[in-house]
Amino acid sequence: MTLEIFKKRVNILLVIFVLFSSKILVAQEKITVADYQRALSFMHENYHNKKAFNLHIQPHWLPDNTGLWFVQHSSEGKRYVKISLPDLKQTDLFDHNKLSEVLSETLREDISAEDLPVNNIVYKNAEELEIGVKGKTFVLNTTTYSLKSISKKNNADIKEITSPDKEWIAYAKDYNLYIRSAKDETLKQLSTAGEKGYEYASYYGWYDIMEGENGDRPEYFRMEWSADSKWISTDIIDLRTAEKMYLLDWSIDSLYRPKLLSYYRGSPGDTTMVYVEPVFFNVASGKEIKVDLPRSTHINSIAKRWSKKPSIVYLESTSRGFQNKAIHRLDLNTEKLETLYTESSKTNIDTFEYHLAEENGLLFFLSEKSGWRQLYSLDLKTKKEKAITNGSYYINDIVRIDEKNKQLYFLASGKEAGRNPYFQHLYRISFNGKNLKLLTPENLHHQISLSPNATYFVDNHSTVNTPTTTVLRSSKTGEILKQLGKADVSKLGNWLPPEIFTAIARDGKTTIYGALWKPTDFDPTKTYPIIEMSYTGPHTQVFPKSFSEALRQQPFAELGFVVVVVDGLGSSGRSKEFHDYSYKNLGGNLDDHVLAIKQLGKKYPWLDTSRVGIYGHSAGGYDATRALLAYPDFYKVGVASAADHDHRMEKAWWPEMYMGWPVDSAYHEQSNITNAKNLKGKLLLVHGGIDENVNPSATFKLAEALINADKQFDMLILPSQRHGFVGKHLKYFNKVRWNYFIEHLRGVEPLWDFEEDK
Repeated sequence: MTLEIFKKRVNILLVIFVLFSSKILVAQEKITVADYQRALSFMHENYHNKKAFNLHIQPHWLPDNTGLWFVQHSSEGKRYVKISLPDLKQTDLFDHNKLSEVLSETLREDISAEDLPVNNIVYKNAEELEIGVKGKTFVLNTTTYSLKSISKKNNADIKEITSPDKEWIAYAKDYNLYIRSAKDETLKQLSTAGEKGYEYASYYGWYDIMEGENGDRPEYFRMEWSADSKWISTDIIDLRTAEKMYLLDWSIDSLYRPKLLSYYRGSPGDTTMVYVEPVFFNVASGKEIKVDLPRSTHINSIAKRWSKKPSIVYLESTSRGFQNKAIHRLDLNTEKLETLYTESSKTNIDTFEYHLAEENGLLFFLSEKSGWRQLYSLDLKTKKEKAITNGSYYINDIVRIDEKNKQLYFLASGKEAGRNPYFQHLYRISFNGKNLKLLTPENLHHQISLSPNATYFVDNHSTVNTPTTTVLRSSKTGEILKQLGKADVSKLGNWLPPEIFTAIARDGKTTIYGALWKPTDFDPTKTYPIIEMSYTGPHTQVFPKSFSEALRQQPFAELGFVVVVVDGLGSSGRSKEFHDYSYKNLGGNLDDHVLAIKQLGKKYPWLDTSRVGIYGHSAGGYDATRALLAYPDFYKVGVASAADHDHRMEKAWWPEMYMGWPVDSAYHEQSNITNAKNLKGKLLLVHGGIDENVNPSATFKLAEALINADKQFDMLILPSQRHGFVGKHLKYFNKVRWNYFIEHLRGVEPLWDFEEDK
């Protein structure tokens, strides 16, 4: 070996040593209380309206079209502001000092005029507001500043409903529907077949918890009068063959054995489910009319909508598996049922919706059948269909149908060339598909609220890294008439918003979008481990569109990580082809996440793609575990909370929509439980003990599979928690999750006892 070759090899070894040492030095840096304090300062409860103001202003329109009100926040406090229309005059909604005085006297405590604890405001008239204050409801007279206490009923407590003409009162007794006269002793029993388990005028509650071995389901009453008071619409809830899921509540201090809880819940493919049968009654004759449509379960029940025409009702039916949709019209007088529209899909029909415009003899609907979610009309007489819009963009929502002027207002994303496909804009178009007008031209994401008479709209426009500006605009021209507020984050110091990035999906051509968060003490000479927050949906997307989402991932970043979110092929809001990638392939979306992070790693030397972690909740919890099992050499640490690890054990709706029906081998292949043997990294499973949304049984079954596969893992059960963790348990979970990544991904010893912000 020559001396020159020897020197070259030594130099190479020195470079490797320096690179390796720098990684070790980064990994061995200590975490401090100050790091945790910064993370805590970016928790929502610590910055919202304390250090970050007016990220999104919510308008409240006066029903008489004379104005709107909203709450404006600042470091000095909050003001309830009113804008009069059409003169645009700005005043206080009420005298803050006078209200402070009367509330202090009524509640017998000091109430600050700068921080009035007022919510649930309802405009009754020019002199009266209904207000909620600390769990109580009052009517405030804004002339005399007197308060009148009133009681409000919860909708779930309503057991009687009076007809529009005030002649009859409907109620349920012994599982049957009755009506009684509001004027005399006349009583009519409309149904007679009702019994426990076959219940008229009820509904299926998603969280109908029953206690004990033979506990009763909560009592519900639901029916709807026709506008002319001649007909009643309701449902029969058939529980006779329905099976239950079970929970054990170990968290009750006064009990020394667990409380048994159960609820009716069907899983994918089950026939032993709750069935929902629509039924109608003629008030005068008492005649019962059932609908001649296939029997439906609670996940694909028939939706009913009254026509403005007497005795006419519209029905929307969906097949099991969500591949067929139909709209029907039923004449209750003749009992004639006709089908107005049908649609089918080889995958699923996920985002269909319709709206009536009967004064013009039309029905409008949104459908993805062209490959993009577009707007269509249907002539209610001829059943002739017409495409109102036609393009490669996604219509998010029909905001308003203006029958008088024959115009529609809708929100759409991806229509404007060269813009982010997730940013939505407001448009107006004529019923005939002509005169399309963009009303929000700024290259930003627009969140709008239209006035009752469609003359004005409030627009919160922003991006995740462009602060929100809230304005009042003309619905005719889109002209900005008045600025209502602007986001203020000056008290956040040197914080910088997240960065939007793009990557190329696995098909080699589709652009996908994401965002990344860096610590406020970011040093580009260091390398940072990566944490991904995942929720592949696929009924939604995680790309942060508005500035109100800009701080969500900052706490993790402050603990020494770069946080990434990205939407790959399979999430919603883009083309049908894009969306269908996840059909029977819910875990496949993560392919693009891996590619995006690798592409970011090549672009940014401060990203350490050898240390990638992932977390998620619910469907995101499935993602987090799936990531470690399907990509064990890429994802090293995961925290999966409230996860649906096997779709065969989930509630039937969600998997049957996105995994298909009947149940087939795709369910087995996509299960985290059947793939447990692949685990290499560090995995923390977390579940609420009484989670009736995603039953904890699949988490326990996954734990058993991991044990059988001789895999190390960690587990945390929060005995008293349901699907969403709250209070002390949420704080505890956040500490555990932070520290799991600090220890296993960042590689430093975490702290447990650190002082929280007060």
